[in-house]
Amino acid sequence: MDSEPVIAGGDGRGGSFPRTRLSVVRALGSREEAIRLPAFAALVEGYWRPSYKYLRVRWRLPGEDAEDLTQEFFARVLEKRYFDRYEPGRARFRTYLRTCLDRFAANRRRSARRLKRGGAVTTLSLDFAGVEGELERSGGGAAARAAADPESYFHREWRRALFHDAVAELRETCAAAGKERRFEVFERYDLRGGEGLTYARLGEELGLPATQVTNHLSWARRELRRILLDRLRRVCGSEEELAAEARDLLGAAEPRR
Repeated sequence: MDSEPVIAGGDGRGGSFPRTRLSVVRALGSREEAIRLPAFAALVEGYWRPSYKYLRVRWRLPGEDAEDLTQEFFARVLEKRYFDRYEPGRARFRTYLRTCLDRFAANRRRSARRLKRGGAVTTLSLDFAGVEGELERSGGGAAARAAADPESYFHREWRRALFHDAVAELRETCAAAGKERRFEVFERYDLRGGEGLTYARLGEELGLPATQVTNHLSWARRELRRILLDRLRRVCGSEEELAAEARDLLGAAEPRR
């Protein structure tokens, strides 16, 4: 998805936060595999796309090398416990992760070594081809933007990945619950939109009254907001960071203690 939908507060319930979870950093350091591995899966899901794009654009790596380095980086995260030294009070987790990625890429460049194809300790199932398509559509200015402000570039791509995965989850949720029409309304209006599109016009196209379009959109936006907050919680390093990221992303209030 190239743009992010506007997520309105709806009836007020959309600003609520999901139940407290162990932060991804603490969970990665757990001795219990049942806690550690789901945290690792959430970490990879939340950060592999911006990491791959960052290596392609900021470090100007060919696609094959960036794939290998992305695979190896996340494998080493789990094996070497990269994030044990993370201090939530000093930086947001995504900033710390990007710094670790820079250091990892620099070390690889200095050592003039490259993983052989298929040589990573852990091979993750990641859609690199899909991300390559996104890079092609982004045009030729990405490298200049990444060089000028690496942190902002990584942040934008992280947000893009977060919305991409949240919309995909919303689509799956609607399909599983038999609510495909609600997602269709949301997709047509918020994702594809178009100048001059109104609730009434969309309702005519889909054979729905405008009030039903309003209800479907309200429900989908609340559900997407819930999914986004839940995904944020999975990849933030602390409750304070979660609150700050949620305010930046959605304007949500801080969670109740």
